[in-house]
Formats: sequence, structure tokens, C-alpha cells
Amino acid sequence: MKIVTYNVNGLRSRISQFGSLHKLLNSFDADIICFQETKLRRQELTADMAVAEGYESFFSCTRTSDKGRTGYSGVATFCRVKSAFSSNEVALPIAAEDGCTGLVGNSQNGKGEVCEAAEGLEGEFSKDELLKVDSEGRCVMTDHGHFVLFNLYGPRAECDDTERIQFKLTFFKILQKRWEALLRKGKRIIVVGDLNIAPTVMDRCEAGPDFEKNEFRRWFRSMLVESGGSFSDVFRTKHPDRREAYTCWPQNTGAEIFNYGTRIDHILCAGSCLHQQHDLQGHDFMTCHVNECDILTQYRRWKPGNTLRWNGGRSIKLEGSDHAPVFTRLLEIPDIYEHSTPSLSARYIPMIHGVQQTLVSVLTKRQLAVQIKSNEMSSPLSNANITIENCNDGVKKSFNNCSISGTSPVESCSSSSKQEYEGLISNTDEHSRGFADDAACNILITPGSECSKSMPSHETKKKARKSQWSQLSLKSFFQRSPNPSNSADDSNTDFLISQADVPQAGNHSNETPVVDVQCSISQQCALNSSASTQDQSELNSCTLEKEKTNSALLEWQRIQQVMQNSIPLCKGHNQQCVARVVKKQGPNFGRRFFVCARAEGPASNPEANCGYFKWAGSKSRHKR
Repeated sequence: MKIVTYNVNGLRSRISQFGSLHKLLNSFDADIICFQETKLRRQELTADMAVAEGYESFFSCTRTSDKGRTGYSGVATFCRVKSAFSSNEVALPIAAEDGCTGLVGNSQNGKGEVCEAAEGLEGEFSKDELLKVDSEGRCVMTDHGHFVLFNLYGPRAECDDTERIQFKLTFFKILQKRWEALLRKGKRIIVVGDLNIAPTVMDRCEAGPDFEKNEFRRWFRSMLVESGGSFSDVFRTKHPDRREAYTCWPQNTGAEIFNYGTRIDHILCAGSCLHQQHDLQGHDFMTCHVNECDILTQYRRWKPGNTLRWNGGRSIKLEGSDHAPVFTRLLEIPDIYEHSTPSLSARYIPMIHGVQQTLVSVLTKRQLAVQIKSNEMSSPLSNANITIENCNDGVKKSFNNCSISGTSPVESCSSSSKQEYEGLISNTDEHSRGFADDAACNILITPGSECSKSMPSHETKKKARKSQWSQLSLKSFFQRSPNPSNSADDSNTDFLISQADVPQAGNHSNETPVVDVQCSISQQCALNSSASTQDQSELNSCTLEKEKTNSALLEWQRIQQVMQNSIPLCKGHNQQCVARVVKKQGPNFGRRFFVCARAEGPASNPEANCGYFKWAGSKSRHKR
């Protein structure tokens, strides 16, 4: 069994990078794939981000409305299975829980239950504290029979942010309580994810003097076997002496070029082995069942051979997360009893289920089109033909026996046709609202139809309603084209009506009436006489506009040249710096400064960032 953990830094971005969720998951060739920092809210989950053939998924999304936290974190666990029902595969969990407190929601074989460990937490933490910890979508627990898997995204806290430091302390303290309760019951635990903690100096590039004083680092090490705890750091156990084995690099400094990062993505395990002789000395889950563990460096954004930013590669966009995945491979994990997917699975989320039903709506639209076409052919008394052309899917539909009383042709159709049409539109909009704005629809109404007969002339003078059908009134089809490039001859054709469409005087009432287009012959003549004058005026206007554009372009180029000449050169490499802006709240918020353009790296490497710093419009000073 192979387990992968990966901070994707936005699941949408990684899906776009690989082309589809299925391709992203298959690239790992793993049985269980745990993502962190999905940056998805519950209402944003759609089938293309949560459902992939051959996988069951379990999400925890942010629920908080705090500023800067909405849609920020989030975790997801994908399990590769052959069958989602009546399966004995270990990858398919028998139970799942959203969060680590037990209060948000959990499922076991489709039945929600209150977790015992959550009840134990209530004596030490208030219910509000517990709910706040799970409000940011930082944990998904899945019980795989032989072990319980924790997919975690640990909080990040700056040294001067007391509120986030307290939140992070509470988060890990609750987790520790949960782990201890499970271990007392004889459970085995695997913890994976971005914990935002580098355990030792070996796991951090050039650790500062206060590195060992960090309370979260001390807590992490207290949980390990080396310090008397129950957990093994799987990577460090397999590679005790490997240096520069990092999983995360600063995104804005290009530090990946010099592998200047930290190891904060971990896989931990605790508990006994699966062998029957549990009293054998030296037997535990780590020793008996963990085969290998390593960092998948091929997923890094920067790869050897890429053009360096300060040598012309600044415009090159590097795809990928600022983290690298970590994997472990387990051995001798037998099958478990037959079970089905827990109810926390994404397949049971109403939004996902609704999106999947768009296939049904497509079939419904086709059946409706066939039915309407059949009615049209079977009704010899049909006097009106309305054709709707949907350019998105090429579907054409017709509605008959209409009676227009306003500016919206569709609304004036007979009740049965209107209901069928509105049902079609609402069904499509409900599941494909994102594509509705791109749809280009045309409604063609044949003059001489029952619709045009029953339409009073004064109705055409009403102001068109501001709706998606307002531009489709009869009048709009006879108005002059707004295209300024048309010649006088072209403008004449805008108002031409064929002789077959305009009845002669003395026609009977049952023949096609003259359609009032509100455009007199005198108006047409005036347009013809003024066409050449308008064309000349438009030509002069275009020439003047072109001259203004060229002048603005030259001025912008001059400003850019001045700005380029004002950029200082760094002292270490004598190269132009890059401008940045202070984004952290404080007295210097929004202030511009210049720094060395090179990527961050070890101080011993002369090719790395030299540390040059200068405030914009101030005397230069070096970064300490």
C-alpha cells in the first residue's frame, strides 16, 4: 500500500496543471492520496474537483468567515478502490470524520455517531473552542480497519501573533488527546500532512539562534519515540543522516533554485504491528510494515535546466505547488471485512450529486426537443414558428401557437409551450449557471405568424425590459446595424423587407399584415443622404484616436525608461534589483523597497541573494 501527502496550494490550480483530477491522482500511482490547502469552500465543490473514477474522496472545508481565512485551508483524502460498495479493500475506509474534535460530523457505515473522544475533550475545552478549531477545515480522519489515518494541515503562526499562536497550541493539544485515546484502545495511527513544523536543525536551511526555543518544535519532538513518545518520524527513521531534504520553499523568493527550504510535510506512525505475536521484542508498526519513505522531488516547480530569473527567466511561469509530495509504502497489510463507503464521501454531497444529474437534464432536453418537433408536425393549424438556437450545445427547439402581448417573444407563447420552455431553461441554469453568460441565443419569429398578428402596435413602443430576452423583440430585427464600417448601401439593406412579407392594399384580413417597424421612408432617405458624411466623420475620428494612442504609447515607454533608470543595482552582483511592497500590517504597510533580484539561498553561495535592501526614495541600507 502506498500513501502520499501533498500540500497542493490550491486544488483548482493543480487540476488545471495536470488537465483533470483523474490525471493528477493517477500521477502518484498511490492507494491513498492526502491533499492539504485545497482552498475550497463546501459550496464550491463540484464533480470535476471532488469525483474521479476509481476513487472515493473525503473533504474538510473551511467554515469560518474570519477575514483572510475564507476558502484558505481545507484538506481532502482520496482513496483508490475497485468497488465503493461491499468491498474488503483497506484503502476504502470503514468510517470517516470531518475535523478532529468529533463535533463537526463523522460517519460509520452510513450512520452518524458521536465520537467518544470528543466527549472527553469537552471537560477541558469549551464547545466554542472545539468548533473554532474545526472551522478552518484542517483535518480529515479515516478509519481503514488496521489503522486510523489523520490528514492534517497545521496552522501557521508568526512569532508576534498571539491569537494564532494560541489557536495552533489548541489545535495540536486536541490532536494529542485524540491520539492518546486511540492508542489506549489499541488502535494504530498514521499521521500525514503539512504540520508547519520543522523538527530539527537538519530540517531547516540555516536555522536561526532562536530555532530551538520554538514551543511547537519542542512539542513535535516530545511526541517522537526518541523522546519517549509513541510516534516515529517515518522519513527521518529511514534517512537519519540525509541533509537538505526539504519539502517546502518560499514561493516569492525563488529559493527552490538553491534548494533553500524546510521539511514541514511529514508522515508519522504509531502502534503495534499486525503480527499475532504482539509480545515479540522490537515489533511495532514502523519496524514491521513501513518499507520506504521519500520526497517526490519531481513535483517541484523549478527543475534543473530552467532559465534563471535574473538571466531572462523572470517572465517564465513555473507551474506547481510550493511544496513537494512525500510518500510511504506499507507492507503486509491484509484485507479487512466487507464494507461500503462511509456517508462522509463526496459522492453523497448534495452539490456533487446535483452536478452529476446534468447528464439527466441533457437527456431530458433531447426528449423535449423530439416531443415538440412531433407536435409541430402533427398540428396543421400551427401559424407561428419560434426557433431557439443555443450556440453552446447546438440544440434547436421550436414552439408553436404563440400569442405575443409584450416585448418578450418567449413569454407570450401558449401556456403549455411556455411551461416546457421555462422548465428547460431553469433546468439548464440550475446546473450550468456558469456557462449561461456565454450562451448566444437567437430567436427567429416568422412574420405572418399568429404571434405577430396578435401583437398590438402600441406594445412595440414600450421600453424593452432589462432581461436576457429584451434584445430579441421584433423591433430589434429591423433596427439599423450599429457597425460603423457599413456603407450607405449596407445601411439600406437593414430596412429592406421582401415583397412577399409586405402585403398590398386591399388584402384580406387573414393575409399577412404589415409589420410596424417604426421607420418611415423619409427617415430612410435621410439616412442615405447622410451616410457619406457620417463615414467621413468616422474616418477622421479613427485617425485622431490612432494618433492619441501612439502618443500615449510613446509617453508610457518614456515613463518605463525613467523607472528602469531609477532602479538601483545590488552591491553583491551589480545587477538591477526588483521592487517589492510591504504587505504586512504595520507602520511600513504599502511602502515600496528594492531587493536583490536573485533567488534566496545559503549565505555561503555567492550566486544566491546577496541580501541588498533599499527603501524606495531613501538612503540604502543592507538587510541584516
